[in-house]
Amino acid sequence: MNKIERISKFLEANDVDMTFITNPTTLHYLTGLAIDPHERIAGLILFKSAPPLLFTPALEVEKAKEKTTGFDIFGYEDAQNPWQVIREHISISIHKIGVEYSDIPLSKTEGLKSQFGTIEFVNLTPLIERMRLIKSQDEIEKMKIAGDYADRCFDIGFKAAAKRNGVTESDLVATIEFEMKRMGIPQMSFETIVLSGKRAANPHGVPEEVQIEENKLLLFDLGVMSKGYASDATRTIAIGKPNAFDAEIHKIVQEAQAKAMDFIKPGVTAHEIDAVARDLITKAGYGDYFNHRLGHGIGMDVHEYPSIVGGNDLVIEKGMCFSNEPGIYIPGKVGVRIEDCLYVTDNGCESFTHTNHDLMIY
Repeated sequence: MNKIERISKFLEANDVDMTFITNPTTLHYLTGLAIDPHERIAGLILFKSAPPLLFTPALEVEKAKEKTTGFDIFGYEDAQNPWQVIREHISISIHKIGVEYSDIPLSKTEGLKSQFGTIEFVNLTPLIERMRLIKSQDEIEKMKIAGDYADRCFDIGFKAAAKRNGVTESDLVATIEFEMKRMGIPQMSFETIVLSGKRAANPHGVPEEVQIEENKLLLFDLGVMSKGYASDATRTIAIGKPNAFDAEIHKIVQEAQAKAMDFIKPGVTAHEIDAVARDLITKAGYGDYFNHRLGHGIGMDVHEYPSIVGGNDLVIEKGMCFSNEPGIYIPGKVGVRIEDCLYVTDNGCESFTHTNHDLMIY
């Protein structure tokens, strides 16, 4: 059963008349069309038994015809009312519409109501999340390529940091992203993070025009988008000789990350994976400084379902892809995170990134 058939079966089972799916990532996943309509409207309209429709702005219609098959494609000009155009293409009576609750603003639900009157919305998010949860071998191969580029980013960043010469956090970000553009990578999967010394104690700190510090740790968190799939990885290195305390924190995080990686396999739960890393850090005396979940899903989005967090009893299955990223963040002193994203195999897991986890000194 293909993706479209799976959704149509859901519609039939739940007596839902049609879908209106507008999340650009979901559209790409279901149709092969990668566009960002910005303030305009694009949507996938599926029915229980009628042929599917793909609606885009007029300027995207030709691309949609080129990149997709099996859809009746129609569009609208900027001067037209998109909701009216949609209504004119649908002849059946509509009472229930399936949408992704996680990604439809009030403006779109009101737009649908303006044409279809009193309607009921049904949440498609759990279905879409489940469909995207288990990656195909083709998806995994694409994520391996994205992971390889992340490793290249680390190599570029580490070598640039080693040159010293007053280099700043922002300089390192610019160097990494410039070289990725030269390699044909269209975009990073998120804003590259490079943080020096105690500034890394903020897990989502923002790089600034701050010179990297000598004899301190330096954190890199980065990833790319390649062929529609994301990578995400973190390493913490040393510029010069770190003090014993910083080196010990790095060692604890490295051990926690490795222990969780060894534990991951089909049949364990997300809660148990988080606990493996968290318990080690807690026993070392730094549990209060590990202030986020162990991991998040990854695929076409850098952050997606599932969440690898305490209390989540989701059972891990082969083909799931998520991050393993323990960290210790002590304000005013030091921040360390080590992260790899991975795919679950028959009896364990494999990482998409392979840069050394040891505390490398530059």
